[in-house]
Amino acid sequence: MIKVTIVREHSHIKSFCLTGHADSGPEGHDLVCAAVSGISFGAVNAVFALCEIELNIDQAGDEGGYLKVTVPDINDRSLSEKVSLLLEGMVVSLQTVERDYGQYISISEK
Repeated sequence: MIKVTIVREHSHIKSFCLTGHADSGPEGHDLVCAAVSGISFGAVNAVFALCEIELNIDQAGDEGGYLKVTVPDINDRSLSEKVSLLLEGMVVSLQTVERDYGQYISISEK
């Protein structure tokens, strides 16, 4: 199962962590894994491309199964709001996957 943990600070997402594997299909054909990976990496790439913010990324080796992304302190309120909105969009998309494939993904917040 993929476990997603969202950490908030003052209602904004400060970090998120994905651990585990969905195992919803054979390797290379795991649709839940592909969806979660696409959503999370898409959000990270969107923050970088649209906000020009370098997120702190910690990733497991070749086997995958671990991704932790932390938002650095941002002093510009407008920029902080943009980053937050992009990451909230990621959460909504992950919740959609969880709603339909809850046996393979679990989302929690701290």
